[in-house]
Amino acid sequence: MLGIAKEEFSMKKTYIYIAIVAVIVLGGVGVYYAMNQKNTNNMNSMDMNNSSNSSTGSAVETDTVSIKNFAFSPVNISVKAGTKVTWTNNDSAPHTVTETDGKTGPSSDNLSNGDSYSFTFTKPGIYHYDCAIHPNMTGTVTVN
Repeated sequence: MLGIAKEEFSMKKTYIYIAIVAVIVLGGVGVYYAMNQKNTNNMNSMDMNNSSNSSTGSAVETDTVSIKNFAFSPVNISVKAGTKVTWTNNDSAPHTVTETDGKTGPSSDNLSNGDSYSFTFTKPGIYHYDCAIHPNMTGTVTVN
């Protein structure tokens, strides 16, 4: 009888350890999500301050693009022909700025944290680009 009680206690102890580990892991996931949500909200408020929300496809009139959190910000920009646009990598990972339409557009080498790349747009049109390392990172420059 004592052997069974000891075994049940051992099982309960194991379940308690599993529960503690689950709480720690899930708590960490919650903190990670909350921090990323805060960064997303900050980026959205920055876009709103520029009178545009990139998720709607509106273009921001600017000649600078920040690369941060594996995204170009703002995603869509508008410039006049002859404007030099500068991308700055503020991310810990390397990125590129690579034109994807087959037009004469931006084509950077790998940019490490703190590196910048500039390209002057001389012809009107819409130029799509991505990061060759992370193709899910995309952006658009509309040249008037």
